[in-house]
Amino acid sequence: MVGFGGRFLGRHGASILTIGCLSISTLLAGLAFARIGLHKEVCVVDCFPWIHSGALQMNWGFLFDSLTVTMLLTVSVVATLVHIYSVGYMSNDPHQPRFMAYLSLFTFFMFILVSADNYIQMFVGWEGVGLCSYLLIGFWQSRIQANKAAIKAIVVNRIGDFGFILAIGAIYMVFRSVHFETIFATLPYFSGSGFETFIVLNKEFSTLGVICILLFIGAMAKSAQIGLHTWLPDAMEGPTPVSALIHAATMVTAGVFMIIRSSPLFEHAPQVLSIVTLVGALTAFFAATTGLVQNDLKKVIAYSTCSQLGYMIFACGISNYTVSIFHLMNHAFFKALLFLGAGCVIHALGDEQDMRRMGALVKFIPLTYIMMVIGSLSLMGFPFLTGFYSKDVILEVAYAKYTMSGHFAYWLGIVSAFFTAFYSFRLLYLTFLNEANASRKDMEHVHDAPFSMAFPLLILALGSVFIGYLAKDMMIGLGTDFWGNSIYIASDNLSAVDSEFIPLCVKWAPVLLSLAGAIIALVSYSFFSSRFAAVARTRGFRSIYHFLSRKWYFDLIYNELVVRPVLFFGYHISFKVIDRGLIEIFGPYGLSASIGRSAKILSSLQTGFVYNYAFVMVLGVIALLAVVTQWLPVILDLRLIGLLFLALFFLLSKRHNLTKYME
Repeated sequence: MVGFGGRFLGRHGASILTIGCLSISTLLAGLAFARIGLHKEVCVVDCFPWIHSGALQMNWGFLFDSLTVTMLLTVSVVATLVHIYSVGYMSNDPHQPRFMAYLSLFTFFMFILVSADNYIQMFVGWEGVGLCSYLLIGFWQSRIQANKAAIKAIVVNRIGDFGFILAIGAIYMVFRSVHFETIFATLPYFSGSGFETFIVLNKEFSTLGVICILLFIGAMAKSAQIGLHTWLPDAMEGPTPVSALIHAATMVTAGVFMIIRSSPLFEHAPQVLSIVTLVGALTAFFAATTGLVQNDLKKVIAYSTCSQLGYMIFACGISNYTVSIFHLMNHAFFKALLFLGAGCVIHALGDEQDMRRMGALVKFIPLTYIMMVIGSLSLMGFPFLTGFYSKDVILEVAYAKYTMSGHFAYWLGIVSAFFTAFYSFRLLYLTFLNEANASRKDMEHVHDAPFSMAFPLLILALGSVFIGYLAKDMMIGLGTDFWGNSIYIASDNLSAVDSEFIPLCVKWAPVLLSLAGAIIALVSYSFFSSRFAAVARTRGFRSIYHFLSRKWYFDLIYNELVVRPVLFFGYHISFKVIDRGLIEIFGPYGLSASIGRSAKILSSLQTGFVYNYAFVMVLGVIALLAVVTQWLPVILDLRLIGLLFLALFFLLSKRHNLTKYME
């Protein structure tokens, strides 16, 4: 209604309608969480027949279990707060109703994704959030960079979508169903020899392993894992509320959710779990190092999202899906707080995003400063804040896995935690505590967030402080059965038990390194900024800086090895081959012009004279008889007669002058 009738509803009408609908959705999600989640129940709703084709019989239905209602509540709460925030942030934009409609559509497709009871319906929501991300990233259509970022996001995600849809087809071929209930119920009856095996890179993979690899490719693109992450930082070209919604509760969490929903499949493919652990750990480390040198306020937070997604992914790789979903829920609150706080800074400075042109804002926007401090502390895992109760548990369980992949993920994870704390406090210092570097004109108009923007910050700050503590005993730990049958929990998975008995130095290492990173950042930029800059200008550090600032050269490699060859190939095929390369054969302007000339010649055969048409019919009958009876010698002997008849035909066609086409 808002999308098609926004012109008649106006800004206030569109805002009231979208926020009202999201508020009702949040209330219903809360009731579902209390009724289903807290009582460990499962509810399946069949709505109407959808796809009936041969053996594929599927209705449009919904699955409500502990995993679904947790995601629904998280998404609806964050989306509602983002909608409220957008009223103030987009107040001067003439297209605000369209923006609110896109946000609501984004949330709707995320609801479809998390509540689906089969893979095909999940894919509908999967594609829907991809479409809405394209619309929202490129919302400001007059900005060339925004258009490029939107196209990049949808193209990179097409790679993951291709893997996901191949996985769905393979799942149907193996299980003859795409419903979660049927697949997971029949999975234990497949023995190890029940799946065909393949050799890939000297490793043996079963059919189920190939399915899981394809599913993981889909998750890599959607959740911006290393190699398919390049779209995520560029997505910052969209309005800041879009960044908050994408990074906190919707698109990037879809890949993690899909892996958690498919946990029974992944548990039967241990080789794939090792790959998942490796990719997640590398992503956490890569994004944390890249965030160290970013100067764009939103891109620093974007790389922190990429890093935290790496933690969630490698938690799935070590078979601790409950801890992964717990960190996903906690991350939604403090990441939305950071992005919306960054939006308040950008809004106050007239759309300035470069931290080098900020500073001294703590005096002018103290409320935003406090909110950003809370979000940063929770992100770095400061003790007793929300992030501490999930991220540190992920690292402890990884170490307690006592495997090479688990220890690899742990050590990269604690180093990433150090870098996370460093760039978080670097952001705080350059934005709020440093000397003022903004222009006088911008500083004169600096103002703190209005109520419509401050209220969501306060709610998210409360969540960033208390949600982890309130939910930890219910969702993770020994003895909890909150997740019921919604998430696979291996009976022989002892890492959760062993994590209680690992050495204290291993437990406290992430916290101590995070505190060290924060202190080093504050001290370096507060007291030794000149020496710090001098060291950074040395040859060795300058090479490291360039490597990190250019994002490990991923964009450069893709441009040189993929984009440029494809453009070069397309140019030569379209221009040199089709247009220029065929000039000698088809005449001026190549094939395209020759088709036009041929059409004119053929149209001249339409003379309107009956005897001309009769003559052509006679020639056709003769040719047909020649082919049928294979009178090849006769055809050769009649060549001269045919040429005479053809000349007579052109002489009789006096309505058209054909000589100009023979030049």
